[in-house]
Amino acid sequence: QVQLVESGGGLVQPGGSLRLSCAASGMFFTINAMRWYRRVPGKERALVATITGGGSTNYVDSVKGRFTIYRNNAKNTVYLQMNSLEPEDTAVYYCNVDLTTTAMRARSYWGQGTQVTVSS
Repeated sequence: QVQLVESGGGLVQPGGSLRLSCAASGMFFTINAMRWYRRVPGKERALVATITGGGSTNYVDSVKGRFTIYRNNAKNTVYLQMNSLEPEDTAVYYCNVDLTTTAMRARSYWGQGTQVTVSS
């Protein structure tokens, strides 16, 4: 059974920084793309950033230049460094991981979500 455990959310003032982590555990062959999504109450979950297995990254326009996604393959962990946070970044953040199982099947898993609140 694969599990994703997120950490790092919290309350921060505008202009502050937070780093989210998402660690995958369990039995699998390899981890492919890793992503961060966020959901604001009353809205659909939205993609924030993606990092491929090869390390290529992509960001939604609203976070470009402020957020950085990166991964540590040895720790099966993806991070989201969030700088210059704005109240509009307030949301529940979810990690999403695509991996190949030991049976060589493609599967996608979600973290439990972590609350980020940007407020003075």
